[in-house]
Amino acid sequence: MPNTSLPSHLTAPLAQLEQRDAFIGRHIGPNANEIATMLAAVGAPDLDALIDQTVPPSIRLAAPLPLAGPKPEHEALADLRAIAAKNVVKKSLIGMGYYGTLTPAVILRNVLENPGWYTAYTPYQAEISQGRLEALLNFQQTIIDLTGLELANASLLDEATAGAEAMTMARRVSKSKSNVFYVDEASFPQTVDVVRTRAGFFGFELKFGPATEAGAHDCFGALLQYPNARGEIVDLSDTVAALKAKGAVVAVASDLMALVLLKSPGAMGADIALGSAQRFGVPMGFGGPHAAFFATREANVRSMPGRIIGVSKDTRGKTALRMTLQTREQHIRREKANSNICTSQVLLANMAGFYAVYHGPGGLRTIAARIHRLAAILAEGLRSAGFRVLSNAFFDTVQVETGGRTADLLAASEAAGYNLRHATPTVLGLSVDETTTADDVARLLSLLGASTDVVALDARVTDAGGAIPSALLRDDAILAHPVFNTHHTEHEMLRYLKKLQNRDLALDHSMISLGSCTMKLNATSEMIPITWPEFANLHPFAPREQAQGYLEMIDGLAGYLKAVTGFPAISMQPNSGAQGEYAGLVAIRRYHDSRGDTHRNVCLIPKSAHGTNPATAQMCGMEVVVVGCDDSGNVELADLEAKAAQYADRLAALMITYPSTHGVFEEAIREICAAVHRHGGQVYMDGANLNAQVGLTSPATIGADVSHMNLHKTFCIPHGGGGPGMGPIGLAAHLAPFMADHAVAPTGGDGRPNKGQGAVSAAPFGSASILPISWMYIAMMGATGLRRATEVAILNANYVANRLAPHYPVVYTGSKGRVAHECILDIRPIKAATGISEVDIAKRLMDYGFHAPTMSFPVAGTIMVEPTESEDLGELDRFIEAMISIRNEIREIETGAWPADDNPLKNAPHTQADFIGGDQEWNRPYSREQAAFPLPWVAENKFWPSVNRIDDVYGDRNLFCACVPMAEYAS
Repeated sequence: MPNTSLPSHLTAPLAQLEQRDAFIGRHIGPNANEIATMLAAVGAPDLDALIDQTVPPSIRLAAPLPLAGPKPEHEALADLRAIAAKNVVKKSLIGMGYYGTLTPAVILRNVLENPGWYTAYTPYQAEISQGRLEALLNFQQTIIDLTGLELANASLLDEATAGAEAMTMARRVSKSKSNVFYVDEASFPQTVDVVRTRAGFFGFELKFGPATEAGAHDCFGALLQYPNARGEIVDLSDTVAALKAKGAVVAVASDLMALVLLKSPGAMGADIALGSAQRFGVPMGFGGPHAAFFATREANVRSMPGRIIGVSKDTRGKTALRMTLQTREQHIRREKANSNICTSQVLLANMAGFYAVYHGPGGLRTIAARIHRLAAILAEGLRSAGFRVLSNAFFDTVQVETGGRTADLLAASEAAGYNLRHATPTVLGLSVDETTTADDVARLLSLLGASTDVVALDARVTDAGGAIPSALLRDDAILAHPVFNTHHTEHEMLRYLKKLQNRDLALDHSMISLGSCTMKLNATSEMIPITWPEFANLHPFAPREQAQGYLEMIDGLAGYLKAVTGFPAISMQPNSGAQGEYAGLVAIRRYHDSRGDTHRNVCLIPKSAHGTNPATAQMCGMEVVVVGCDDSGNVELADLEAKAAQYADRLAALMITYPSTHGVFEEAIREICAAVHRHGGQVYMDGANLNAQVGLTSPATIGADVSHMNLHKTFCIPHGGGGPGMGPIGLAAHLAPFMADHAVAPTGGDGRPNKGQGAVSAAPFGSASILPISWMYIAMMGATGLRRATEVAILNANYVANRLAPHYPVVYTGSKGRVAHECILDIRPIKAATGISEVDIAKRLMDYGFHAPTMSFPVAGTIMVEPTESEDLGELDRFIEAMISIRNEIREIETGAWPADDNPLKNAPHTQADFIGGDQEWNRPYSREQAAFPLPWVAENKFWPSVNRIDDVYGDRNLFCACVPMAEYAS
């Protein structure tokens, strides 16, 4: 008999004491008592009853997810460490756009590994994002200086997709009537692969040939590589001039480190410059995430893809930063947008910008000169040994004719710890990078049977002046702004990083309740593995036998995602949610084409779908037909059936978000899918709201054929201030043969069903180095934890909706009065009565220490709240209390106690400058305390916005997108 006199913790079963499910309680905010409190508030007896009232029974899963039970954090880390150990990390000389780099430790620890940087959201609320906006402006200035162009964006996904974006931008800008896009045959093959995929659905004709012959062709645009894939550098000025004379728009894909020394694309007349910023301190990571750079001339700004950081002023006249020209984004312009990608790789762009700040122009020149010197020594040693080096002018890459010895030399180098590029059966490529040493060069020369006297070779190279022709050496100043010439000690850099971090509100301060964005906990144990050398330092085109750990981890994560989605196939290549949309529609187009249905090009998109959907459909050559929604936010079934029948012969797909962006589980979803299938279409489910499905239903169960998964939403990859993300897709069996493959590194074995299909991203597995985050999350949560997370996300949303409904009407609910994982609050009646808008509420929330919910999407004049499962009752109540307090402040305006144009909402956010502005007396109709500390608990953890409300119109009318003179900050 048990000894009842002992305390319960001494009599509990061992299984309970082992706490194998402890992480579930670390991830999910509310504890059992808090869950009971919230259930009572919403009027549900238990979680099961709430879910029954919210999720239609027709789509519920019949059995639990086929996943293992949860693992403790330390055990999951140990298991992943054992998998990572199967990777073999050798020094890479493969190049091809991916290079070894030395991440400054102060940036590694204080940016990449710092939740103050990686848990921030896209800087739509600029007043509380001034730190990362300044960091991005530094990045843009770096790109402007090195490319020699007037304007740069805040980064794109990768070099290959940037090349594809350059092609479509060229078509928008060019006045040429040609349908031909010319591609340098010496471009990186992964870029060619992605450009070929993109061109096919736009109907562009690609023509390949030497860069120097491009000017002889009539084309609307051209993509030239400098230095090219063979490492060669040539002056492209005449070629660019010849192309432009015929009306072509010229894009030059380049290398950021090479441009430290080389004549810039802008100086050669290029209209666009693009490439990867990876070698500015961002690990290779088996392919990503990395920030692509993209620059152009200012005249092209409205045709440019991606986000742009610009300079404006706040209400006090102080210099302030913001995202400029936001009306170009696809959420607003829909199918008329420049691209379906507005996402930047913010965290990685920030790292690259900080790398430039830390090293400065002198440091970068030293690094670039060392890289070039070692490459030139290598080439000289090879020539001296009788090898034929195939290029005389180069920066860091040489190709050498090795004839019948090629395979043996490749194997010997690999055995010695070096990966070379097997360029052709008789040619080896060697790319030197920042991590290469003189000892490495000596060992490589020894392996190739050449002299290892690096000192003597160095003297000869120096006497010859290197391998860059004098006409190609840049002679203009770079990075002259003080920010690049100040922070060169670690102490200075550390304080600069901390100063910027203090200007940003991230999840480490308070909840970010953005609807459709799912800002949940990014647990430390999930983040730890991404900087392990076994994951960080592997080249994406390394021999597959060296990447067994990566492949096992990726296959394991794919297995997890198959269980969650119900699909038999997963493609890990898309490196953002919008890329996942594109990859899914590409698979649908390829499927129809394979059946001879090339005419199927109509895509039905409900008004309630995610904002990127119409732009994605347009990129796949589809005609968008909008389907209406009823007063409850549901797709109008009759309208959908009528349009599916009307376009039956041409119907390609339906794109639908589920639960809808209106925040409800549509009960007719299966009928909707069936109607599309009846008329020969495929169903694409946008996975933006998958966090409300996991463990309860699945895209395959509902009837979808393909769906993307935002790993940066549902599966805990952090948003990084606006990137990175990952958007793998799940596919039904009939679509699996049409998902993306890769021209350089296959995505599977020889028997893979998708063999030979064109790529959509630069690397075969997208941003592979952040996949361990989602692997860890699912391993630690297990089947029970994932389902509980979904249930609590729905509970939290309903609790917020229930508490706020008396103050802000909830726009849409399901038939039983429930919302899904998010709710839309109506601000339109308030604005009609008082002039107070959703923008004013968003700015006032900053004074309470909160980031605003999503504004005016998907319904104008509303705010959309998604609390996620990670926020506990205390944080939810603080947010609710803030929103109720703001509503009470609005009532003061309604009664006339405060003027409509001078009140805490119209003047928000309030900064310290409002209280210490010299001799100016406080003359506002509300107190200082009301302005800064509107509720008692605000003072305990006060976040001060660093600028007052920013003038968006001024910033767009006075476009300035480079580093601000220091005097402007001082003023």
